[in-house]
Amino acid sequence: MHEVLQQIGELKLVPVVAIKDAANASPLADALVAGGLPCAEITFRTDAAEDAIQAIASRGDTLVGAGTVLTTEQAQRAIDAGATYIVAPGTNPKVVEFCLTKGVPITPGVATPTDIELAMGLGVEVVKFFPAEAMGGLKTLKAISAPYGKAKFLPTGGINADNLRSYLDLPNVVACGGSWMVSGKLIDSGDFDQITELTRAAVAIAAG
Repeated sequence: MHEVLQQIGELKLVPVVAIKDAANASPLADALVAGGLPCAEITFRTDAAEDAIQAIASRGDTLVGAGTVLTTEQAQRAIDAGATYIVAPGTNPKVVEFCLTKGVPITPGVATPTDIELAMGLGVEVVKFFPAEAMGGLKTLKAISAPYGKAKFLPTGGINADNLRSYLDLPNVVACGGSWMVSGKLIDSGDFDQITELTRAAVAIAAG
């Protein structure tokens, strides 16, 4: 497995961040590091994503990736900004092949057996079960993953402090994505101490 994906597997949790102001990127990284989770997936849902990735990547102490990557152009911008991994909501063969050609691991979204087979056929090592809870949660993940012994999953969508551990207990789940500890409200209000507290609690849950 790619080194970056191994690091994510060791952390067990990826904070999924939508950041509106890149000036908040470094304080956010400070809060995550203080909470014991030096990792962030900055989603391309806001105009500040690229600058935020660059700000965090330049620190050198936080594993930073780009999420909600829909096009090869976005993927290139993310990589240029310093993203070391790419996450997508679905499995777009063009985007997957582009990232793998660049040597950057991509975790594309899957929700069905067909999606899983498509991603595995493209050479993907870890797929993102998304939106996890809306698609039926643990019960669905267990059912659709059963035929694919080698498939590894990163469930995202509706994951929180209450269900995190139950997902991580599945042997084919390498980590989970979650946003409850890095909500837009907390970031916008500058409540980084609360982010650190929530992150620390999440890390403790992930550690079991």
